[in-house]
Parts: sequence; structure tokens; C-alpha cells
Amino acid sequence: MPYPGMNDVVDHNRAAWDAQSNSGESEWCEPVSPAEIARARADDWELILTPVRGVPRSWFGGPVADQRILCLASGGGQQAPLLAAAGARVTSFDNSPAQLEKDDLVARREGLDIELQQGDMADLSRFADGSFDLIFHPVSNVFAEALEPVWRECYRVLAEPGRLLSGFMNPDFFLFDHDALERGAQMVVTYRLPFADNKDLPAAELAGRRERLEALEFSHSLDAQIGGQIAAGFNLAGFYEDRWSDAATPLNVYMPTSMATLALKQG
Repeated sequence: MPYPGMNDVVDHNRAAWDAQSNSGESEWCEPVSPAEIARARADDWELILTPVRGVPRSWFGGPVADQRILCLASGGGQQAPLLAAAGARVTSFDNSPAQLEKDDLVARREGLDIELQQGDMADLSRFADGSFDLIFHPVSNVFAEALEPVWRECYRVLAEPGRLLSGFMNPDFFLFDHDALERGAQMVVTYRLPFADNKDLPAAELAGRRERLEALEFSHSLDAQIGGQIAAGFNLAGFYEDRWSDAATPLNVYMPTSMATLALKQG
């Protein structure tokens, strides 16, 4: 189901993530090492939905071997290869071809079987109902303009019982002008929520962001994040908060900057 601005945002963010992935300067675009793959094959692995805190293994509902797992908007040569090495049947679905190439690089290097699919996280129409046992969806819906189609599609493509593991930004993060904070400005509430780069940034700043191929971001309320999952049919079964390093943002001293949920599809 299209929504206003969808194609423009999806196309721009695809180019932005391709550029970031190809730059080699982002920690989210660094493929895992052969040593990490070897440990995953021995069932010694840990994944993150948020910047630092590891996901409890109990959230996976038991061994991942032979589980059909959709890594949703999480390309980059990290989560999908580790899950594949642990024995899961993995599909990596991402908007960025360059990020998918990182998954493919590790798969070819390590002899792993990962299905690669390029597309928008809000449109999983190529997958049949009940195609997956688990969806791993790390912090990425900050790049989606609307969440309702994301949660609806996740629910549809999950089998019953099924699990959705999601990470997302604390919406309060977007109250502040982070470019100004990086320049040493005082921490002052600047924007109303929900915030959208393509609607709330000054025109010159938005144009600069587009020219520099920086991804456009969108805050989403807890109603849209948590309530949206419940409205799609999920039952919430787990929750935690996380922080970045103090060097990443001054807000880290004052509040958690991201959150994660475990949602269940069950009768």
C-alpha cells in the first residue's frame, strides 16, 4: 500500500545506504570475521537489535538451527551470516544492494547459504503468508516514513507461532538538533514529535542532507512502535532499553536512546 513520499524516501535512502556501505566508515557495514563465523557454527554467538546490548537467547525460542529467519532491513554482513552459520535458513531483505553484497561476501567466503532479496521493508508482498518462523529487525525503521505497513507485513509473513524481534529509536531522541549538538551547542528541545527529516528540517539543511547522501530519518511514537505491533495482531512478550557510547551522543548520559521488543504471533 503506497503512502505519501514513499518512493522518494525509499529511493534516496537506498542511495544513501549504498554510499555509506561503500565508504567503509560505518560499523553497521563491517562484515563479521571468519573467527566469528567459526564460533557461530559452534553455537557461540550473540546478536544486537540495538547499538550495544545483546539480545537474550531466550527471545529466539530455542535453537535457531532449521528455523526460517527473515533478517529484515539488516544487511551489512553481520546478523544474517551469523544466523546462517548457526544453522538457520536465512533470507536477508534490505533496501540497499551494497549492504546485501556484504551478506553475499561473507556467504561466499564461508560457504553459507543465504537468500538475498532487495526491497522496501514496508512491502514484503513477494513472500507468501507464513513464510518465516522468526523475523530479526534491528534498528532500521527510523528510515521508514510509516510503520503500519511494516508491522502488518511482518505479521502476515510469519508462521504461527512466530516471533518478531525488533529494535527502534527512543522517540525522544528526535526532540533535539543533533547536528547542532555535534557543533557544541547546548541541549535545547528544538523539534515537535513525531519528527520527519523531509518535513521538519529547514529547507537548506534538508537539501544539504540530500546532496551529501545522508539517509532521511523519521521518529515514531511509542504508540506507532509498540501499539502498532499490537494492532497488527502481535502479543508483546519482551522489552529492554539500550544506550550508545557517551561519545556517540550527549543524550546517552541522560536517557536510553533505543529500545527492543519481542512480539509473538500466536493463537
